[in-house]
Amino acid sequence: MVFLFEDTRGARPRLRFLRSGGALSWADVFAFLLLAAAAVLVVHGAGQMSQPLAQLDVAPVVLDPANLPEYALRTTLRMFAALAASLVFTFTVAMLAARSRKAEMVIIPALDILQSVPVLGFLTFTVTFFMGLFPGRQLGAECAAIFAIFTSQAWNMAFSFYQSLRTLPKDLTEVSRQFGFSPWLRFVRLEVPFATPGLVWNIMMSMSGGWFFVVASEAITVGDTTVALPGIGSWLALAIAQRDVAAVGWAVAAMAVVIALYDQLVFRPVVAWADKFRFEQTASQQRPRSWLYDLVRRTRLVRRLLAPFGWPLRWLAAIPRPHLPPLPRLRISAATGRLLDRLWLGVVILAVAWAVWLVAGFIATSLHWSDVLAAFGFGLATLARVVVLIAVASLIWVPIGMWIGLRPAWAGRVQPLAQFLAAFPANVLFPFAVTAIVVWRLDPDIWLSPLMVLGTQWYILFNVIAGAGAIPTDMREAASIYGIRGWQWWRQLGLPGIFPYYVTGALTASGGSWNASIVAEAVSWGDRHVEAAGLGAFIARATKAGDFPRVALGIAVMSIFVIAFNRILWRPLYGFAERRLRID
Repeated sequence: MVFLFEDTRGARPRLRFLRSGGALSWADVFAFLLLAAAAVLVVHGAGQMSQPLAQLDVAPVVLDPANLPEYALRTTLRMFAALAASLVFTFTVAMLAARSRKAEMVIIPALDILQSVPVLGFLTFTVTFFMGLFPGRQLGAECAAIFAIFTSQAWNMAFSFYQSLRTLPKDLTEVSRQFGFSPWLRFVRLEVPFATPGLVWNIMMSMSGGWFFVVASEAITVGDTTVALPGIGSWLALAIAQRDVAAVGWAVAAMAVVIALYDQLVFRPVVAWADKFRFEQTASQQRPRSWLYDLVRRTRLVRRLLAPFGWPLRWLAAIPRPHLPPLPRLRISAATGRLLDRLWLGVVILAVAWAVWLVAGFIATSLHWSDVLAAFGFGLATLARVVVLIAVASLIWVPIGMWIGLRPAWAGRVQPLAQFLAAFPANVLFPFAVTAIVVWRLDPDIWLSPLMVLGTQWYILFNVIAGAGAIPTDMREAASIYGIRGWQWWRQLGLPGIFPYYVTGALTASGGSWNASIVAEAVSWGDRHVEAAGLGAFIARATKAGDFPRVALGIAVMSIFVIAFNRILWRPLYGFAERRLRID
């Protein structure tokens, strides 16, 4: 390969790639340098993750600002590794739930349960497993941390993709059938593009959700097992333990820099790219912009380098649908079909009952019914906090999200700020919360509650922004032409347009608030410790003490509350959105 300057007689100089004979612009060179730098950082970070576990004792986490770039890189790589796993999980599980009613009967309740299980609950039972897979290596602890971050990212993405597939316009589905799309072609040409705008905003929220639980994911303490992986989360945990306010400030500054970088280099270009998948019949007057996306579109070298990665997908999409003779259909009556559905439901119920029996037997070995009643009482206290906080967050962020979503230029400006605020770990506010409660003798049951919604309220904002941006331009123009304004506009266009997205955001926000209760209901600053009466504090105490029966009891009670809440409120709203508020 040889590059040389080409004389363009007064025009902007170009580089000529002699072997291929194609001219390369400065955009090609800049994009290539970005890709090369990203590859070097990934290789370096991956190499550090495979070091011996004893290296953590030789070089423990220290509060030296010179180490923050390395710590920030390690944390960011964990975030994106978990995000990749979350995407695979989303496309597989959510698609299966949307296409199969029988699978939906299992998957959706399972997602309700899984999103209710706190990060600490997963760590309690997975740290030993992952470290056993890679004995004596940091890779085991890294896998445990990545899995913990995955559990804070995957559920809202899965619910978003599921909601989009369930509200897919019927005319688009009919067109895909008339053209004979194979299941894979329908997936890549119809379902993924239609779901992309909402999914992108939930991906950004998932990254921020991972930051919110970064301390619990990297500074792992379960009973006698303590592992502090190099990262911003471990830095924060050490700074809080040592009551070092300056170190907390350094960590927040590092988070801000990292979030600004991946917003400009990853998410802003993805948002601009995803705008072309909006479902509308007229062109939008305002579109999100990204300098990097515009730069990549002008490059030749990057497209050539990335082309081989698209060949497998294009090959799969080009596979013609085989013309096989139709299989003989088993004709069954409606009554028989209902009977088969009930049998399937019975099998699911028996499997769940068996799992409940195993958990109950494990808990009953060392606990009493009084412990169960106490856990349910703590659950009612946390439930009251969740309901009040979600209602308040909805009243605040739905109007703001609608205003931002209808103005793509403002969405671009607000996007990095919203990501930073959503990523702001509750642990950073522990010094102020503990000091204020102790000095002014405030009630922890009230004043620790806002910490629960600090990182979860943004699920509502991000989904409302996505929903407002997905309202077709022709509908907005028609409302403007006919003079529909004020409450009438909200009732006839605004609220129906964002409602499916709001339900997804509120459902994941409520589940995330239950998860965040473990961080928010029991806070420490140095040797000072403040607790609120609730299920989160109950689980946090049990986890720290290594009391596995009480951990299992707390997680089981939390799952019961979350599933009941979802079934009573959010699932009926999902059904209403699917029946009445889809764009057809």
